[in-house]
Amino acid sequence: MRKVHNWDDWIDYFYFWQDSIGLERKELREFEFDIKFGEPEATEIEFGHYKGQLKWPTLMHIPDQRVRDALMNLIIYQGDTEFASVEQQRNLLLSPPSDYDLLSIMRVMCEEMRHGWQMSYLLCEHFGDEGRREAQKMLERTADEGQRLLGSFNVMIANWLDFFTYAQFIDRDGKFQLKMLSTSAFDPLARSMGPMLKEESYHLGTGNSGLLRIIKAGVVPPELMQKFFNKWVPTAFDLFGTDHSSSAHWAYVWGIKGRFDERDNRKDAQKDRLNEASRQLYCDEVIRLVDRLNSQIPDRDRWLRIPEMSFNRKIGDYAHQHYTVDGEPLSADRYSQYLASVTPSEDDYRQLESLQKENEWIELRSLN
Repeated sequence: MRKVHNWDDWIDYFYFWQDSIGLERKELREFEFDIKFGEPEATEIEFGHYKGQLKWPTLMHIPDQRVRDALMNLIIYQGDTEFASVEQQRNLLLSPPSDYDLLSIMRVMCEEMRHGWQMSYLLCEHFGDEGRREAQKMLERTADEGQRLLGSFNVMIANWLDFFTYAQFIDRDGKFQLKMLSTSAFDPLARSMGPMLKEESYHLGTGNSGLLRIIKAGVVPPELMQKFFNKWVPTAFDLFGTDHSSSAHWAYVWGIKGRFDERDNRKDAQKDRLNEASRQLYCDEVIRLVDRLNSQIPDRDRWLRIPEMSFNRKIGDYAHQHYTVDGEPLSADRYSQYLASVTPSEDDYRQLESLQKENEWIELRSLN
């Protein structure tokens, strides 16, 4: 096993990771990765116990080891998701519906790698030997083997409907996480978020426009699309973390992770319900987006919808409980069969593969 002693070692290891997951396309391998910091949106800590003090430019300025440990953990989790996304999506390079989509997925993957590169730089630059070890581990865990830190990032993306749904819902959770970190008291992390958010907006747009293009083509049944919504949305809800989270509570008290609407919300934070509040804001946003998609589906009975928050959850108050997509309780003995009927099955994947062999399954776009 290689050992990362410095930033240059990590860069060498990054290219080794690219080789190990089979990223061979010239356009991907020639992308120039760099570190990007935006202008500071605030110079003083914006919330929590240290509110009003100058933001911390280095780890040496942070007054409490517990804060440093929690901060490093936030950076590790963020970086891990970025590299995982690339592993999940890489097989799509073999089957793009058009040159436009090929360029889109390559841009998304390159920007996700840059985000992981940015988080690894913070670890290597600010957190010493421990940070370098953690940056190295981010290139050693793999989504293929289910080793990524968060459940959503251990599921391989099998086809382009899978990807567009993932980008619509999972990448949108990423937007929420980045926005919450943009108010961090640790200045290098806060200033990393502006460029990442600008790049992330393209990923969200790719997902939303891809779903819209599928609906406009009218080949893939909305009922089949709904099953992919049912697959990904519950995992997106899970990504906001446990209910009544003490970790979120202390991250807020210490000023290292704010609310999604921190700069606009004048109410005192409910520190024991921070994850729940963010999850609800996310839910409200994706419901509005699905309403726009439904405006292109003439038959109201076939409209798409967001499953209730209780459905198929692995984290939080609803974890491992038995509810339908409508939020109705279901007996344990019926749940397994029900779940299989409302999420993509092998037959569904075969049906979708057959549909995608038709050139008209998605509205095509040119490169111009």
